[in-house]
Amino acid sequence: MRRPVVAYAYVAALTFLALSSLGYAVVQSTFPSAEKLSLFAIFVILAVLAEVYATWVPAYNWEISSSIAICLASVFILGPHLAVISVFLSSLLSELFLRLNSGDSKGTTGLIPIAFNVSQLVITVTLAGLLLKISGREVLQLVDLKDFALAIAVFGIYLIANLSFVTGIVSITEKKPFFHSLGSSIRQFFMQYLVLCVSALLLTAMYSITVWHVFLALFPLTLVHFSFRGYVKLQTEARNTFERISQLLDARDHYTAVHSMEVAELAVKVGLEMDLGQREIEQINIAARVHDIGKVAIPDSILLKPGKLDEDEWVKMREHPVISAELIAGIEIYSPVANAVRHEHERWNGAGYPDGLKGEEIPLIARVIAAADIYNALTTDRPYRKAFSKDETIRMINEMKEIELDPVVAAALLRVIDAMPAEQPADLLKSPQNAEA
Repeated sequence: MRRPVVAYAYVAALTFLALSSLGYAVVQSTFPSAEKLSLFAIFVILAVLAEVYATWVPAYNWEISSSIAICLASVFILGPHLAVISVFLSSLLSELFLRLNSGDSKGTTGLIPIAFNVSQLVITVTLAGLLLKISGREVLQLVDLKDFALAIAVFGIYLIANLSFVTGIVSITEKKPFFHSLGSSIRQFFMQYLVLCVSALLLTAMYSITVWHVFLALFPLTLVHFSFRGYVKLQTEARNTFERISQLLDARDHYTAVHSMEVAELAVKVGLEMDLGQREIEQINIAARVHDIGKVAIPDSILLKPGKLDEDEWVKMREHPVISAELIAGIEIYSPVANAVRHEHERWNGAGYPDGLKGEEIPLIARVIAAADIYNALTTDRPYRKAFSKDETIRMINEMKEIELDPVVAAALLRVIDAMPAEQPADLLKSPQNAEA
């Protein structure tokens, strides 16, 4: 996808400011003592390692790196000018290493993300250090409450600046509202940033004793980093396992396996159209991919019946959302969406199942998935009918608003459908399965 011209202008402006900050820092810096030079080298190495081994958090579609603590500690201990130089070197080295290691060789195009990532960090540290300079400090010594207040203020500037620059490029390229996205990012990442700020203060406090005590503070920081990586890895593996189980249904029920993936893709588009937060979008995605996993407990005689089900068979089939919710409820990454999976077949007027919820009693995530689920069912061939056309589907969904579907969700779904190509293929699924429409 081509980046808009304004994105290039944005990166160019950040690069110019970063180079200006770097040049000023180099001119203003005095040659450091052997002690600070050693710390400078250590911080550069640690920041590179932290970036190289940054933790990708699928729930937020974002990376968290303990280099934040190193950057703040550099400002507090080395002073604003050396911190800028340190951050420039570490971020540039880590960016080059990551791209060379991944075999990324896109020429000029590949320079854009490098320029952005390095520049936004340099400017962020420059702004954080500027407050230190304004307060008349070259370094920060945690002696009294004023020092801690100043450290918190520097942290606040770092947090807002860092997230603002990243949110800015996302807003430009993905056309998302800046302030809404920024507020959401601050809420989502505040605790992680705060923990890393405390780690930076611990490094600073240890330095006030002797330079060697800094190494003692590095151990808990390293432990936090690897513990968090292990935690996220465990969550990711659990998610992959359940999605593979859902996909294994393909051998038994091709419709269910493919249907879940298609519903997830459409539900995410509807969520984006509704301008939901990144956290909610991710919850929609993970819930939709396993929302029919409970069908593993439905007998083949019912699940694969070539025709409509009788009343007793429907009673059994309607157990699957409860089973799906029970299967995933004990897994931490799924526990927030287990309730939505249970109620995905509820209807706006209360005529759904398993609990007959209606209106806003139904979880929002469930309402979004339900709308995508119904659209997919309508546009898929059935043993007892052919797939409906796009126009017929739009008419039927309009009729379902405020009856079966949340009117706000249905309106968002219709806008997504309207943006689809004129001839949207129904589905290539041919197996004789049962589904609700």
